[in-house]
Amino acid sequence: MKILILTPQLPYPPMQGTTLRNFYLLRELAKRHDISLLTFAQPDDDLSGDSPLRAFCRSIKTIPAPPSRRVMQRAFTSLASPLPDMALRLPSRQMLCAAREWTARERFDVLQIEGIEMATYGLAVMHSRVRTRMIFDDHNAEYVLQRSAFQSDMRQPTRWHSALYSFVQWQKLLRYERRVIRAHDATAAVSDVDARALNQIVPTQKIFVVPNGVDTKEYAPSDGASVKLSSRHSCDLVFTGKMDYRPNIDAALWFADEILPRVREQLPDARFVIVGQSLHARLQSLARRDAVMLTGRVDDVKPYIARACVYVAPLRMGGGTRLKVLQAMAMAKPIVSTTLGCDGIAVQHGREVLLADTSTAFADAVIRLARDASLQHELGANARALAVTRYDWSLIAPLMEALY
Repeated sequence: MKILILTPQLPYPPMQGTTLRNFYLLRELAKRHDISLLTFAQPDDDLSGDSPLRAFCRSIKTIPAPPSRRVMQRAFTSLASPLPDMALRLPSRQMLCAAREWTARERFDVLQIEGIEMATYGLAVMHSRVRTRMIFDDHNAEYVLQRSAFQSDMRQPTRWHSALYSFVQWQKLLRYERRVIRAHDATAAVSDVDARALNQIVPTQKIFVVPNGVDTKEYAPSDGASVKLSSRHSCDLVFTGKMDYRPNIDAALWFADEILPRVREQLPDARFVIVGQSLHARLQSLARRDAVMLTGRVDDVKPYIARACVYVAPLRMGGGTRLKVLQAMAMAKPIVSTTLGCDGIAVQHGREVLLADTSTAFADAVIRLARDASLQHELGANARALAVTRYDWSLIAPLMEALY
């Protein structure tokens, strides 16, 4: 089939959730289909002749990404616009014209919209195109993410201003996400949990589950590739992710403030290693703590995951499925996570991971796992086996094809 895919960022290099999903789906779908890509790009993005995207895609058109909106702009539109913040994040007349012109000029079997930030272009194009099947790939049940952020922030008076923002966005996203799903011919969700949440707001629409995945050959166990981070700390507790993403910020602060001190009472050589780009201002103070390391952007997260004594996923808000957890599973790392952190991944407590939802229980699980080499090996082997048999991208792409 001929497929045109719209993405909010250039999908290479695959450094975060959106680009990881887009890159690997593109790679797998291109083995059997004719793929074209319309995408936003930053000024320093590299789309040279040897980019893998050139091999995957018959045609690629990039549009300059619009500048980030100022805080006051976002505050005003959060109150004044009926649209949610995410629908206003990438305004571009150039992207709109490119989408309309390309779909008018060339007939595609499928037009696929990646994420709710791009939905505005899908909605605009469907009024001016020759009939093409429209697919919406919903990377998160976005209204659920804002609802959980609201519920989490309401428990902390110092975060009530953020809770207000999340409440407003939750209500707007509920309406907008419903509208987007109804307008498209089919919608993909990344987990059964997200699919059920989307069906609650659009009961008449079938939601297809196309999970997130991992390249299990690329993310293979490799102790030899680990990076030595310190001679003073022999137990690194590693967390990876884009560090201006609100659920990741909350997770890092919760672990550093409430879990790590409990762990260090029993494991004084333990250190929390936060691996990820775009460090938010709320995390800057952690850099001054002896037991915390922030790497900033790294070219490859695999050596840091390989170094982990325990991989931690202390997530308390958000939706979707965590590609970071799948990467750690594929590398056979022992994992401690909240239940939410593994939402949508078919793990069992005590088999592939240890699950804990309070700071005390989380700390106890980390201590137990760090001290038990046999349990580390058992959980890691089971996690790797699950990743290989269920979450490799070669198994995920056929689910998207079944949707088509």
